[in-house]
Amino acid sequence: PVAPELACAAAIALGVAAAPRPALALAAAAAVLSGALLAHTRLQSLDHSALRGSLGATMRAHATLLEAARPSRLGGQSGRARLDEGRGRGEQVLLRAGRRTKWPTADVGDVLSVRGRLESLGPHDDYQRRRGAHAVLVLHAVSRTGGHRGGVVGSLDRARSRAEAGVASGLERPEAALARGMVLGEDEGLADPVREDFRRSGLSHLLAASGQNVMLLGALALPLLTALGLGLRQRLGIVLALVAAYVPLAGAGPSIQRAGVMGAAGLTAGLAGRPASRWYALLLAALVTLALNPRAAGDPGWQLSFAAVIAILATSGRLREGLTARRVPGGVADALALTLAATIGTAPLIAFHFGRLSLASLPANLLAAPAVAPVMWLGMISAAVGELAAGLAAPVNALNAYPLAFVEWLAHAAARAPGASVDLHLGSPLAVAAAYGAIGAPFAARRRRRRLGLAAAGAGAGLVAVLVGGGAAASRAPPPGQLVMSFLDVGQGDATLLQHGGATVLVDAGPPDGPILARLQRAGVGRLDVLVVTHAQADHEGGAAAVMARYPVGLLVDGGAGAATAEHRRLVAVARQRGVRAVAPDAGQRIRAGPLELDVLWPHAEPAALHAAQDPNQRAIVARVRDGPFTALLPADAESDVTSPLDLSPVTALKVAHHGSADPGLSEELTRLRPSVAVIEVGRRNSYGHPTPQALAALRAVPRLYRTDRDGTVRVTVEGSRLHVTSDH
Repeated sequence: PVAPELACAAAIALGVAAAPRPALALAAAAAVLSGALLAHTRLQSLDHSALRGSLGATMRAHATLLEAARPSRLGGQSGRARLDEGRGRGEQVLLRAGRRTKWPTADVGDVLSVRGRLESLGPHDDYQRRRGAHAVLVLHAVSRTGGHRGGVVGSLDRARSRAEAGVASGLERPEAALARGMVLGEDEGLADPVREDFRRSGLSHLLAASGQNVMLLGALALPLLTALGLGLRQRLGIVLALVAAYVPLAGAGPSIQRAGVMGAAGLTAGLAGRPASRWYALLLAALVTLALNPRAAGDPGWQLSFAAVIAILATSGRLREGLTARRVPGGVADALALTLAATIGTAPLIAFHFGRLSLASLPANLLAAPAVAPVMWLGMISAAVGELAAGLAAPVNALNAYPLAFVEWLAHAAARAPGASVDLHLGSPLAVAAAYGAIGAPFAARRRRRRLGLAAAGAGAGLVAVLVGGGAAASRAPPPGQLVMSFLDVGQGDATLLQHGGATVLVDAGPPDGPILARLQRAGVGRLDVLVVTHAQADHEGGAAAVMARYPVGLLVDGGAGAATAEHRRLVAVARQRGVRAVAPDAGQRIRAGPLELDVLWPHAEPAALHAAQDPNQRAIVARVRDGPFTALLPADAESDVTSPLDLSPVTALKVAHHGSADPGLSEELTRLRPSVAVIEVGRRNSYGHPTPQALAALRAVPRLYRTDRDGTVRVTVEGSRLHVTSDH
């Protein structure tokens, strides 16, 4: 799915490499092209949807819930489901309920009665698109029907529910949520601060079912089966069946799929009396997961899972030899070599996708290692006993509470250690490939066949770049001397990025869970000199806390000071944690970042209590941007009743206020401003009717009008006296 020319180039390269053996060359080239054809055919099948012609229409249907509902930061719920009737029957949609739509208590597999409006998936729904969703159903009403899907899948649903109850029986809520995460890969019940502790400490992989779970399942089952006097083939056959049952129980995500295929390959080799090749098993896992869903290569979990295993297979043996040569005890050397290999192997991808690197990861994983196996084994026993009765698992969980509490405490302590996590952002696939090349070169250089080893390292780095490139665009940091003003496509919300001379200013950050981080990554942002939050509304401040958590920020201009929204409280908490200086806006302020100047035209400073009692739009920051002869007006959601009394002068570019709402004074204001470029930052098929016909009629006076719902991100590039406008679409 990356690019057809890559498949052709790979086929030619393999053909040339195997030229001395024509049959091998032909087979290699044919294999690559056949794989590309299979991926193309599979993608066509996955992308076909009967729902495209129904976008914008209201739908009533029954739908089967396919995943546990997750709360959103706006107070609603969302979950993926399969339509069971009507147009689009059998297709998957993302059910999204706002805070006013009550979501029923429902389990995976329950049949729901739904009514809502069909919309296209947004830019921030890439994860659901990779999982097979074709549209969003914005719910007006949702209720349980009392039905549940049947067949083998329905039996697995019921088995999963019993396993969840068994794993959690008798445990306090925090430990129960952690147990479900570690044993079954279900982290939905974890509190956000706990999940963040696991990320910062480098222990988040424990919350996703993976190869470690499969390995420990085999290590638990084989001795028990041996004690029962079963022969080797019987033992291997039973463990193979257990793995086949455990993979869907643990959610069947990319990581556990890979582990299940590799474990099954090894067990099958044992049953056949054949030697097991771990590299063959890894390639087989890649084949199976990508044949099922070619877009899995763009999933960070898929990439991290394969990167960790590749690093372990390629380097852990030599790392262990080096440690034992220095008289490190065997057991410690094994644990240290595996942890170090996985940490090194995944570090570039973590820096690329999440913009941070955990320095606490290695010691935290070493300290957690003695507790992980008991948690897994006791949890698996509880899950098995829970199939009979959840209450029978309570004594086992009473023992499991101690290692669970230790792991939770360790994540908390490691996350708060000085320097536990550092910001490290690799902005492009090329940077990731270079990082892997630098990591692989020393290992390859130790081989006797040094040239072959270096070539293999380079090929591996190229493969990683291709895989990462499946879901990412290259960095677009502007060259020196060029001003780029980007009106970012973040859905229904505002986010405007200014870059010039190494200085970077972001005005608003779009809605919660929006694609702001991906947009900043694509723009090549490494830090922000100034972050401006114009006012306390979710579509402007919602992504600001995530931005501040990801990037170093020099100054926060807080237009929501005194507000009581959840998003603003989160922003203030992150600012304090990161030690970011925050100032309230006051008309007359001039904020400088390199050659960029922001003049605050509105509001005047007032007590926070007075601010809290007003409409946030009336208090939104109105700012004029200056950079040499270039000027722009950013009025946020402040319409002409706020901006008309201000000292407005002609500008080069205008961000249209309030997403193009009906503003009676817009025509008169355009006469004063006379912009040559105007941009409406607005979401596709939004429920507010933005931009309104009245606004579009007034904006006909502007020579060049763009809107992010149709044009994507719009970039105004200024170099000297030349101005150029480009867009994504």
